[in-house]
This record gives sequence, structure tokens and C-alpha cells, in this order.
Amino acid sequence: MAEKKVKWGIIGPGWIAHKFATALQVAHNSELDAVGSRHIDTAKKFADEFHIPKAYGSYEELLQDPSVDVVYIATPHNLHLENTLLALEHHKHVLCEKPLGVNRKEEEKMIEKAREKNLFLMEALWTRFLPNIIKTKELIDSGEIGDVKLLTASFSIKSDNGPEHRHYNIELCGGTILDTGIYNIFLSLLLLGNPKSISAMAGLSEQGGDNSCSYTFKYEKDTLAVMYSSFLADPPVVAEIHGTRGKIVLDHLWFCPGKVRLIKSDGKEKIFEFAFRSNGYEYEAEETAKCILAGKTQSDLWSWKNSIQLISTMDSIRKQCGIVYPKHDL
Repeated sequence: MAEKKVKWGIIGPGWIAHKFATALQVAHNSELDAVGSRHIDTAKKFADEFHIPKAYGSYEELLQDPSVDVVYIATPHNLHLENTLLALEHHKHVLCEKPLGVNRKEEEKMIEKAREKNLFLMEALWTRFLPNIIKTKELIDSGEIGDVKLLTASFSIKSDNGPEHRHYNIELCGGTILDTGIYNIFLSLLLLGNPKSISAMAGLSEQGGDNSCSYTFKYEKDTLAVMYSSFLADPPVVAEIHGTRGKIVLDHLWFCPGKVRLIKSDGKEKIFEFAFRSNGYEYEAEETAKCILAGKTQSDLWSWKNSIQLISTMDSIRKQCGIVYPKHDL
């Protein structure tokens, strides 16, 4: 019996869409059917590269295609609300790149529309679905390292882009918090839950976006999560979770497919390694397809509640740092 598949359309064929399209080649229950861009030449080039049957010169044309079941939205942060609402209005399921919205108000609008249309909607926080991250959570939840006392995580990349680039352009909701810091914040919320308090500070550009930001979460029993993100430096992108009976180490580029190192207090080390069929984006694609085929509107692994928790935390950090996104934080 043939495997039932969902047909995908991609909106915004940039570099992240290239990663997703690559992963779709091996993803179960999925078929890449169409790509849409604001420029038909861009769409055709992308379609040729990935052997996609249909290329459209506008998002609306793609969304009017009755064969497309779900769209992956890979446009800049500031367009996620507009693009997601448009897709939902055209009765398409949606996987939207992180952050789902640039503030809680935007995400609530998207969720309300998905609920109204009875359609699947999920934030494409790909790290949540990686086997190494799932294993890390299992080890924490089972008490393998005892009570967690300290989580440290960083994600910094030295960006030499100009002020018009999405990294820095405040009109595009630039800054590290939504771009790289989101991964650190996600990890702490996933493993430790909502903090009792948050302390944050940032170095701001002339535009008012965060060039760098540090944020510390305080939990019960003197547990801390200490994290930072920056576009001004490129230290190792690592995460460690320290407990009363050992620690878990996620090596450089911890948010990507990788191994998990469990080091007990007696020095004994156990390494968990995983086989990946592609670049790791296949897991979020498969979760999306599985949920759609099951008639679900949200994922149990990364629900609407999880996305709201994440964006609310980032809203709090931005507020402490005095970061405002024009035309969005109104």
C-alpha cells in the first residue's frame, strides 16, 4: 500500500528554505509540490534545483493551487503574521519559521485564525524535534543527573552584515533575541519550565536592536539558566546542564543534529549518538505531515501553548532591554 503523503508548498525560497527543501527529499509522508516567490525567476531557479513541479511568481498564486496541502513559510520575521494569515485564509495548513510571530499579540492572531479554520499551525522550531534534544529532555526528566542546578547555553555568530541586513535592521525585527537567542531560551523553557524571574540586558545598535544580549532565568531551589547571544563575537555555540549527580554536554552547534554526552559525578561518560538521514529539518517536516494526516491542528511536541510561552518570555526580555519593533509593538 502506497504511503499517504501531504503535498508541500514553500513560500520564500531563501537559504533556510534550501535547507528545508533538502530535508524534504528524505522526509516520510511528504512531497514537495510547489514554490512561490515574489519574483518568478527566483521561484523557477529554486524549482529547477529541487525538481519541484510548479513555480509561482506570487504567494497568492501558490496558495490558490488546490493540490498544495501545507505551506512552509520561510520569509523574514516581520512578514510571518501577514504570510501565515494569508495561507490560513486560503485553507492551507502552515509550518512557519521561528519565531512564529514577533510578539505575543501576533502569535495569538495566528492561532485564533488556525482555530477558526480548523487548520494545522506550528512554529518551525526545528531543534525541538531532533533526536539529540529529545534524548536530552528524557535524561533530565528521568533524573539521570539528579536535580538541575545550572544550565548554560549560548548561540552567537559574528555578523559582518550592514545595518540594512535582517540581523540588524529594526524594521525587519532584527537583533539576536529572535534570531539566535530564541534557541537558548527555548532550551531552558523545554528542560526547566517557566522561570520565577528573568534578568536581561543588551547592547543596542543605533537602530535600537540588540547586537548582543544576556539573560538569566531563576528557578526554584537556586537553579539558574545563564544564556547569551551576540552578533559581535563567535564563541563556541555550546550548552551544558549541570545536576547534583552529573552533567549533560551538548557540543558546538548544540542546536543542530549531534551527540549527547552524559558525564556522571564519578567521571564515567556515556555518549548517545544518532543517525540522521539529512540535515535534521526532516524531523519537523515529518511531525507536521503526521499531525495533518491524523487530523490534528497542533503538535503535542511543540504546541500553540509552547509557542506562546516562548514568545511571551522573549517579549519580557525585550521589555527589560528597551527593544521595540516599529509597526509591530503598537
